[in-house]
Amino acid sequence: MAHTTADSDTPSDRPSVDLTTATGTATAVQNGSISPEDAVGAALDRIRARDRKLNAFSLVREEAARTEARAVAERPDLDMLPLAGVPVAVKNNIDVTGEVTRGGSLSGADAPAPDDHPVVRRLRAAGAVIVGLTTVPEFALWGTTDGPGSITRSPWNTRYSAGGSSGGAGAAVGAGMVPIAHGNDGLGSVRIPAACSGVVGLKPGRGLVPAEVGVDSWGGMTENGVLATTVTDTALMLSVLADRPDLADLETPPTLRIGLATAPPSPLTHVDLAWTAAADKAAAAASRAGHVIGVAELPYQGVAFALLLRWLGNAAREAATVPHPDRLQRRTRTHVALGKAVLKSGLSRASQVDRVEARLLDYFERYDVVITPTLASPAPRARRWHSRPWLANVLANVKFSPFTPLWNLVGWPALSLPMGLHPRTGTPVAAQIAGPPGSESTILRLAAQIEAAHPWQRVAP
Repeated sequence: MAHTTADSDTPSDRPSVDLTTATGTATAVQNGSISPEDAVGAALDRIRARDRKLNAFSLVREEAARTEARAVAERPDLDMLPLAGVPVAVKNNIDVTGEVTRGGSLSGADAPAPDDHPVVRRLRAAGAVIVGLTTVPEFALWGTTDGPGSITRSPWNTRYSAGGSSGGAGAAVGAGMVPIAHGNDGLGSVRIPAACSGVVGLKPGRGLVPAEVGVDSWGGMTENGVLATTVTDTALMLSVLADRPDLADLETPPTLRIGLATAPPSPLTHVDLAWTAAADKAAAAASRAGHVIGVAELPYQGVAFALLLRWLGNAAREAATVPHPDRLQRRTRTHVALGKAVLKSGLSRASQVDRVEARLLDYFERYDVVITPTLASPAPRARRWHSRPWLANVLANVKFSPFTPLWNLVGWPALSLPMGLHPRTGTPVAAQIAGPPGSESTILRLAAQIEAAHPWQRVAP
């Protein structure tokens, strides 16, 4: 397991403290082993050294972060803050006071945000310091993260994409630039980059964490979530975002009934054997921990059609709110045009989701959670996907990420857990754990058991 200490990238007069986790950083700050200023300074040093190859950040808030770290150091409740002095990255599609929320697009307004998003307020209240804003593809629509002048790459193999749409967040955590990062997930946008960068990625269920991402939070499909190098850090950050301290508790779960579902959602989709093996490996670890595993495929009927309609329609709604639609990327303009036709046709109906959810509820009468591969294949190559045709983007996205979107459609929680490296690409593979509404704690506790059985290298070499 990799460990990066504060003095590995920073001046020798700083204390030698393990800053690779949020939990370790907060504990060190609380007990006075390191100051918030030094914790943040070490993260800024790592960003400066490592981000040139990865393009994880669209903005590094160097002076603002140092100023905010000094303010945290002066707080009278410093020793009680769950994220005391922890440097955190925020995806650049929610508001951070004084910064421009671009959402990966040149089509929006250039005015800085007047207030923090509720998620950012909760992070700050817990003692975290926002060191930078991470890259995002336009409107967070795509499963790769790139735009004019920037391609965000996997820290494990820079020839491959870091995934999307929270690709910058995944790369920042996977490269050890920050221990935790905010992301949001509308079709897998936390779990996809988490899988590509070898970190834990959690999308909570609908309503647990303040959403308000884009127009109507993409019709209830998008949730703010967590990217972290350990399950403990994931649970800690979720407890802050949800304002639920109990979610940080990772006590051993009771015996669970676990479904193992590795078949692809569509017969047209091929699943790479290394990704199937990742799910099998997670299920085997759960079995050894005493849980009961049943091989039972998920009911995917009707999912693909309902998802496509919403993916298109949500983009059209969001495009209608931007002041400069003429500046949209070519692939996005096509997506928006098709989305307008979907909205006009009335093809997207709530009853489609109701039928999918009813079948899932039947499935979860027999199982408490389900394990699937997170992805079907390694991420696409790191290239200028934003300049490629719409159909090329859609096919690439659907091919490598068919397992994640179902849980956005119904608004249920799901988590991606690292399970080793792909033998051909050297990029991470991962298993997905999902469950019914309210199962976040169960998912996290199971993930912690699997992590204990199969610890991973937390930071890319």
